[in-house]
Amino acid sequence: QPFNPGIFLIHAVSNIICSVVFGNRFDYGDKKFLTLIELLEENNRLQISIQPQLYNFFPTLMEYLPGPHQKLIENIEKVDQFTLEIIAEHQETLDPTCPRDFIDAFLNKMEQEKGNGHSEFTVETLSRTTIDLFLAGTGTTSITLRHAFLILQKYPEIV
Repeated sequence: QPFNPGIFLIHAVSNIICSVVFGNRFDYGDKKFLTLIELLEENNRLQISIQPQLYNFFPTLMEYLPGPHQKLIENIEKVDQFTLEIIAEHQETLDPTCPRDFIDAFLNKMEQEKGNGHSEFTVETLSRTTIDLFLAGTGTTSITLRHAFLILQKYPEIV
C-alpha cells in the first residue's frame, strides 16, 4: 500500500533531537509529543502567508491586526511553555556531576556564570536555544530525508 512517510520521518527525527536536547524520547502516541509536532507542522503552514512576513518588519503594528500571524505567535508561546516545563523539571533533578543532555550542560554553565552580570547563560537563552535546536533540527532533517526518499524512488538503480 502506498503511504506518506513524512509523518514517520518527522516523529523519528524529532525523537532523536528530543533525546539529545531533552534527555529522553517520547512514545509516538504521547499526547504532549503529538501536540508539539502538530504545532510545528501548523507553524510551517502558517509561515507561507504574507502576514507573518509582515510581522517581522512591523511587529508593533501587526500585533493589533488579525490574521494567521496571531495563531503563529500563540503556537510559539505553547512550544515555549513546553520547553520551560522541561527546563523546570531538569532544574529540580539536576546532578551537576552527571549531565544527561544539552539542558543539563547549559544549567551547569549557568551555575558557573552565576556571578557574572554580563553572562548570556540565562533560562530565557536556554529556552530559546532549545527551541531553535528542536525546530531547526526537526524541520531540515525530516525534509532532507523526504527528498532523499523521493530521489531513491525516481532513480531505483542508485540503490
